[in-house]
Amino acid sequence: MSATDSAAPPRPAALLHWRLFSLFYDFWPVLALWMLIGLAVVLAYTLAGHDTHENIRPLTGWWWLEWSLCWLAAGGYATLSWRRGGQTLGMRPWRLRVIGADGATPGWKALWIRYAVGTLSLLAGGLGFWWALFDRERLTWHDRASGTRVLRMPKR
Repeated sequence: MSATDSAAPPRPAALLHWRLFSLFYDFWPVLALWMLIGLAVVLAYTLAGHDTHENIRPLTGWWWLEWSLCWLAAGGYATLSWRRGGQTLGMRPWRLRVIGADGATPGWKALWIRYAVGTLSLLAGGLGFWWALFDRERLTWHDRASGTRVLRMPKR
């Protein structure tokens, strides 16, 4: 038995910076969706009889409606992209792909769990993403919670 046989297997490469680059890319199409939702909510707010010079006040029903719709739209964009091809627009340039722990395409439930836990991770200052730097398998909170993985695909 050689010394290389008894050595621990190498840790997977950290994908943190690629994930952050992809999040930055994905921010732009999501921002466009949020702008359209904002326009629709403001139009509905105005048609409901509110003063056209009055902003939607924070923590009101209208405010919660708008942010809920924004969160759902961003989740729809992400989960639909992951389900159809394993990649969002932002993941394509960095050759990242979401797969199930078994290597198959993850189901809807796993993808929505991934999105929800990823949201909580971002709200916690990205702590769930930074966790990948210390995790033995380089997994984030949302990877673990959803049973999914992000792989970096080889160049063609």
